[in-house]
Amino acid sequence: MIELTEEQILRYSRHILLQDVGVEGQEKIMNARVLVVGAGGLGAPVSLYLAAAGIGTIGIVDADVVDLSNLQRQIIHFTKDIGVLKVKSAEEKIKSINPDVKVETHCEFLNASNALDIIKEYDFIIDGTDNFPVKFLINDACVLAGKPFSHGGILRFNGQTFTHLPGTVCYRCMFKEPPPAGAVPTCSQAGVLGAIAGMLGTIQAAETLKYFTGVGELLTNRLLTFDAKTMQFRTITIPVKHRDSCPICGSKPTIDHLIDYEQAACDLKKH
Repeated sequence: MIELTEEQILRYSRHILLQDVGVEGQEKIMNARVLVVGAGGLGAPVSLYLAAAGIGTIGIVDADVVDLSNLQRQIIHFTKDIGVLKVKSAEEKIKSINPDVKVETHCEFLNASNALDIIKEYDFIIDGTDNFPVKFLINDACVLAGKPFSHGGILRFNGQTFTHLPGTVCYRCMFKEPPPAGAVPTCSQAGVLGAIAGMLGTIQAAETLKYFTGVGELLTNRLLTFDAKTMQFRTITIPVKHRDSCPICGSKPTIDHLIDYEQAACDLKKH
């Protein structure tokens, strides 16, 4: 149990005032360990809001450096950070917002050889990547390790997200396998409205805080999508029976190890 200081009571007062959160909920947030995979468009707002909320430990996985083209949407990085490792740039901003937060940096790309070792130390995983092979890798690693996670994806003017808990629909329940390399463009190929990353990332941050506090209903067995052009939001319910044929979490799983799928070369360093 964490005993809040007077400064922390003031810092988190707007959470504590919420009947559904209170001191107990804030303590749960402060005891939480969250891993953010990708310090880019989605990882930026997620990390900032989780840091502000007081998440005890935030891990960040990314091996890329800040590029000028990132700054249009990756709001955790500033012009002065161009050429700096993204994990170090993100760590600086997180500590500036909330020095109470412990930041653990993993300056490497997530792959089949390191994913399970990295995620095992965290309570909740956030997918902030922009390519299908790593999204499937995160899904498979979390399912195999029994870890909850938030999926997020953005492209052009659109976003989608859902939350997975052990026993609920996973990414493969909806999408069996990645599309062929190059078949679907990434943000670095097709573009993305910068604010879309903020819209989707803050939803993922909210889901994370709801998970730890037990407030409300999570986006489990549901896929939330939106089109910012029309500002239309849609929630698609995925029948739990779809899990039965899932190759990793179904009744007769065929996947028992992690796979590094082929990805387009431009995906390797653009998150």
